[in-house]
Amino acid sequence: MKEEKLLVMKNIHKTFPGVYALNAVDLTLERGEVHALLGENGAGKSTLIKVLGGIYAADQGEVYIEGEKVEIQGVKDAQNNGIAIIHQELVLVPHMSVAENIFLGREPGKGKLIDKARMNAQELLDAYDMKIDADTKINKLTIAQQQMVEIVKAISCNSKILVMDEPTSSISDKEVTFLFETMRTLTQRGVGIIYISHKMSELEEICDRVTVMRDGTYIGTEIVKETTKDKLIAMMVGRELTKYYTRDFMKPGEVILSCKNISDGKMVRDASFEVRKGEIVGFAGLVGAGRSELMKCIFGLTKHYLGEISLKGESITVKNPNDAMKK
Repeated sequence: MKEEKLLVMKNIHKTFPGVYALNAVDLTLERGEVHALLGENGAGKSTLIKVLGGIYAADQGEVYIEGEKVEIQGVKDAQNNGIAIIHQELVLVPHMSVAENIFLGREPGKGKLIDKARMNAQELLDAYDMKIDADTKINKLTIAQQQMVEIVKAISCNSKILVMDEPTSSISDKEVTFLFETMRTLTQRGVGIIYISHKMSELEEICDRVTVMRDGTYIGTEIVKETTKDKLIAMMVGRELTKYYTRDFMKPGEVILSCKNISDGKMVRDASFEVRKGEIVGFAGLVGAGRSELMKCIFGLTKHYLGEISLKGESITVKNPNDAMKK
């Protein structure tokens, strides 16, 4: 007897006033699979996931989990059916501990008192080698660590379907490697993962199949190892692309902004750069390299900084954002 698929979404429709957000969309997910959901902004990916997660109710269509038809009319229905979504905007409570966040809303206890001894958050964290103390406050963790906490929270609910929305958008390459290792551990245990990303390079590394959506419709599903980047892009945009962008070059003019030896006493140390008329200066680096902190100095968001800022050859002092905008 053929084993039932972990998830089948069939003929899903969803409309909003004046907008047909989903039009007869299909999606299947196997046990132990990482299934990418691909499409341009506005393709309907997030709407489909919100239907699966009970945030939106579908106008039409059917959802089957392990061969059984289910009705998902709310978030609780989704959770009861083993569905968990890790949104791009993390929804943890920053001033509560890791353990309190993992069990938030379903605290094990006796009467009205929380029995913290039954909070096995540390055991879960250690099982996935996450090296996070369950008593640590969320606001002390990096973005990548917070994502790990979200994953553990989903696992603690015995979720068998995990949706990850743009999980690598704000973490470093090293943290991405750890995230992918955690995902592989989950799939080895039979968890199915729906993976939303705009990074084509990640598909081959972590995904098994990919479903493409365009303008709220289902375009097709491909096996990652048997397709190409060009084919997937053509499915996304509806035509073959021969040029991805046109690059124009302008001869830079005079220096209009000069920053020398900028330091904030914490992360930024002796940073210097110039910006000339007609040019775009890019700042590259891993998460935590100090790029944002440098810009906060220049824009007046940092109370005290060292160094010299010159605008059109004149030395200036930026005390606050209003000061910066006036200049």
